[in-house]
Amino acid sequence: MLSKLKLSILIGSFLILAALPMITEAIDEPFYIDLMARVMIFSIAAMSLDFILGYGAMISFGHALYLGLGTYAVGIMAHYEVTNGWLQLLVCISGTAFIAFILGLISLRTSGIYFIMITFALAQMFYFLGISLEAYGGDDGLPIDTRSEFFSFFDLNDAWNMYYLILGTMTVTAIVLWKIINSRFGMVVRGSHSNDARMQAIGFPTMKYRLAAFVIAGVVCGLAGFLLGNLTEFLTPEYMHWFRSGELMIMVMVGGMGTLFGPLFGAFAYLMVEDFLANFTEYWQFYFGPMLIILVLFAKQGLWGMLPGKEDMSDE
Repeated sequence: MLSKLKLSILIGSFLILAALPMITEAIDEPFYIDLMARVMIFSIAAMSLDFILGYGAMISFGHALYLGLGTYAVGIMAHYEVTNGWLQLLVCISGTAFIAFILGLISLRTSGIYFIMITFALAQMFYFLGISLEAYGGDDGLPIDTRSEFFSFFDLNDAWNMYYLILGTMTVTAIVLWKIINSRFGMVVRGSHSNDARMQAIGFPTMKYRLAAFVIAGVVCGLAGFLLGNLTEFLTPEYMHWFRSGELMIMVMVGGMGTLFGPLFGAFAYLMVEDFLANFTEYWQFYFGPMLIILVLFAKQGLWGMLPGKEDMSDE
């Protein structure tokens, strides 16, 4: 269970995000709606990575692959004038699940540095495939002319509708992943992280559990890509690049690995600092690096771990 302080912070953050469009309209600063929508999308992607990294010790250096696949699901179908949001979402979920399943079968046969390198290599393979697809813009990317269409009364071209769709998706994703982590399934994944041989000895097929967790994480990240494609109205293979995977990993570390909710704040901190420093210099990474080193040295459990109250992974 969460401490009262952490639960209060989560509820307070949700209420602030829910009221943000009204606040930005009052102060005439609509830019912050797009900024926070982007932050929430990467929060979803960071949570999905933490699900396998923080709880399953699966250090995937190619997790952004699924972020890119989600944008391609929207962009390619829109390119052929298939704008039905439900159909696009079905293709996104089924496509990312299938690819995550195949890549998981390959990569989960390894561990340690070999797992890191094979996830990196497989993701880069898809990145270079995206560059070679000249029909869909290649390295230059492809504009998405029409956003996904779900209901006639819920037009995603309206900034508020897009924002609240992202907020709702992030909220539901966080709750579902929290429930999974606290379930028997989550206990097996975490047990496999602690002592895989012992979990197998007592009868749990840990490979199947880890593969299922890998697929779930890929689908959630693909869902973030689906939202990102709609928000930016653009697809590009850059979303699948290893640098983007590194950014997701930094967000998880900044927020706190193995905390689930920490990456929400890690994504916020990373993107807000990036936005702030980028206004002063294009070499913002040079200044962000020392800040990250200080955080790792003095707050090894991340921003979420700095708050008082230890999380008990139990619903009791």
